[in-house]
Amino acid sequence: MEWYALFVETGKEEVVQQNLKLIFDKTLLDIVIPKRKIPEKKDGKVNHVIRIIFPGYVLVKTKMTARIYHKIKKIPNVCILVNRGVYYSKDYNENFTKIDEGEIKPLLKLLSKDDIIDYSKVYIEKSKVLVKCGPLKGNEAIIKRVDKRKNRAKILLNFLGKENTIDVGIEVLSKSNTSKII
Repeated sequence: MEWYALFVETGKEEVVQQNLKLIFDKTLLDIVIPKRKIPEKKDGKVNHVIRIIFPGYVLVKTKMTARIYHKIKKIPNVCILVNRGVYYSKDYNENFTKIDEGEIKPLLKLLSKDDIIDYSKVYIEKSKVLVKCGPLKGNEAIIKRVDKRKNRAKILLNFLGKENTIDVGIEVLSKSNTSKII
């Protein structure tokens, strides 16, 4: 089974996901809408909100057949299967592209069972970010910048042939807190 990206109407990602679940058995098609949990400050209060990482995209894992392809195309709010000009199928008379394994694996590794990148607990020592726990543990190399004031980290992910900088939520620990986690 391979991963593909569906380009859908922005704001309709969850609707498309529900329709796909109604039509396809989980063994035929796995569906992911990558999300992130981030802190947002409004009226002086910090709220923890869930935001879609790639608005307008739904990721599906399937063994693409003509039957599956045409069923996906008929779902309301699905615009196209994403095409980077890499693959042309005579069977479907369409261009579409599998998501490269090197792009999808790092993303999936960060997601929880709910398809959410949750907070990681980090501390900063001599301008170096050290991750104690959370989805960024072992992925320190993708962290490009930390904003301690906003409790966010900018990470770099490749997706559909482009480098994307994404804000994810973090909890910055002080030196006294780190001994409790170890």
